[in-house]
Amino acid sequence: MKTAKQLLLAYLENINNPDIAIELFADDAVFELPYLASLGLPWQWKGRDVIYNFLKNLPKTFSNFRFQNIRIHIDTPDQAFGEYDVNAIVNSTGRVYPQTYMGRVVAENGKIKLIREALDMAIVAKGMFPNGLADLTK
Repeated sequence: MKTAKQLLLAYLENINNPDIAIELFADDAVFELPYLASLGLPWQWKGRDVIYNFLKNLPKTFSNFRFQNIRIHIDTPDQAFGEYDVNAIVNSTGRVYPQTYMGRVVAENGKIKLIREALDMAIVAKGMFPNGLADLTK
């Protein structure tokens, strides 16, 4: 059975391969990016089918999206926490997306039960919104 750290690292390594990444998740897994709610965006995905569709859309949203500079700060058999960077291009705007994520994985029976990630919302808005941060004041 995989530990939480092994699952987190495998998820990060396979972020652009949803067919492999989804196999890391429990049937009732939950994927959360809670701070996306502050931008009026969906922030929670429940169940493997829903998570799979989310993962499948990443290559449509970003070019060259891959995690790098991975730092694991907490490593227990059932929980792991790390920070990792992305330097991608937002396909819809052509803008650079230099982001640092913080992620917590909770493992159960060798699968991801929960992954919760935090990221800089100003970078999301600058990269993805047509008018960048100006769209937040509308």
